[in-house]
Amino acid sequence: MVGQKVAASDASVHVSKRIVLLVAVLSSFITPLMLSANNIAIPSIGREFNMDVITLSWVATSYSLAAATFLVPFGRIADIHGRRKLLFWGVVVFTVASLLCALSVSEATLLAFRVLQGIGAAMQFGTSTAILTSVFPPQERGRVLGLSVASVYTGLSIGPFVGGMLTQTLGWRSIYLMIVPLGLAMSVAILWGLRAEWADARGEKLDVWGSLVYAVSIVALMYGLTALPAAHGGVLIAFGLIGLLAFVIWELRVTHPVLNIALFRGNSVFAFSNLAAFVNYSATSAVGFLLSLYLQYLKGLSPWEAGMVLLSQPVVQAIFSPLAGRLSDRVEPRLVASSGTAITVMGLVLFTFLDAQTSQTYIITVLLLSGFGFALFSSPNTNAVMSSVEKRHYGIASATIGTMRLTGQMLSMGIAMLVFSLIIGAAEITPDRYPAFLLAARSIFYIFTGLCLVGVFASLARGKLR
Repeated sequence: MVGQKVAASDASVHVSKRIVLLVAVLSSFITPLMLSANNIAIPSIGREFNMDVITLSWVATSYSLAAATFLVPFGRIADIHGRRKLLFWGVVVFTVASLLCALSVSEATLLAFRVLQGIGAAMQFGTSTAILTSVFPPQERGRVLGLSVASVYTGLSIGPFVGGMLTQTLGWRSIYLMIVPLGLAMSVAILWGLRAEWADARGEKLDVWGSLVYAVSIVALMYGLTALPAAHGGVLIAFGLIGLLAFVIWELRVTHPVLNIALFRGNSVFAFSNLAAFVNYSATSAVGFLLSLYLQYLKGLSPWEAGMVLLSQPVVQAIFSPLAGRLSDRVEPRLVASSGTAITVMGLVLFTFLDAQTSQTYIITVLLLSGFGFALFSSPNTNAVMSSVEKRHYGIASATIGTMRLTGQMLSMGIAMLVFSLIIGAAEITPDRYPAFLLAARSIFYIFTGLCLVGVFASLARGKLR
């Protein structure tokens, strides 16, 4: 086991930790790279398949929905059967799905393969952070989690640039093809670089019924949100909420829950840190999607030019996330994370003034401010979550924080889709609809500002970790 190997000598500690960190960083890099590159390509995908704005939103949402649906069960499976094993197969599924996305012949096949991509991503999200936390002691955790978060933002930084360049020169399918060699390299790194296995809940059973109820409820809730204001949308939302309530009741009674609700009931740091993450991602995740449409439709920028503008935010996040992680090893994480959320609120307020004459300089400045705020929030918040639970819960804790991120991303896109459906309807974005698009975008930013303000209080309410 890795614990025995790590205890053997200082050299083995150094080598083992370095390999684990490298694999975790690669895993954290590959999925956000795809996410941000895909946002830049969405207008081009829409033009090829003649997709309306609601269906275009599903190109992003289908991936997040699938990932959120499977992340909690996969986190539990990783704790039982091995995190290394699940990480490897997650990379394989993600790579194959990316190839299939590039070969899509219709919007239906593209959406189906995006779902498969989301499943592969879920297998990775629930494992890499847990492996890092298993290997590194608490006093080093903030630093390495900061590096892991920085790799996420590096992927987000490179994505718009590479995605815009590839879309403009080789077409949108090339952004999916670029994942294939990266996925193959990642698979080799796991097979040959990670020889140990981590399964701290080995021998326990998977709660299959709880997993099914959770999955069905999440799908119903999110699909219902996007179906509003139609009557069946409200029915699906109600069904999803009732299902989630039934899931919580079931998990409190089952011997080996897929999601240990006790972690939320008796651990305020864990509960409020996850709530803060959910609210923060709900308020920020659709910003890149909205600005990609705004820059390419209303401003007439090419995919590459739009990517260069959007590049500014994740670059700042990548630079400051490791510093924020180290700071959270010395300063109470809730103070660092709450300050970051407050700065993000300021950025969202400034986006409510967006109009047809807004300059690129203004947009870049606001993106830089928002990026700095989110960098201060993300790695300290992750450090707080992972440091607040016992070792045997690392997999499910990692999966839970990932679920908060993904469900937050879905809610963010769901809010955008709902506002678009109310103001624009199921129609393509054409010049005569630009005023309606701006009204919808500003309305969405108002909602996001209110949500993020709630996140400040949730972050402050978590209590002290140390």
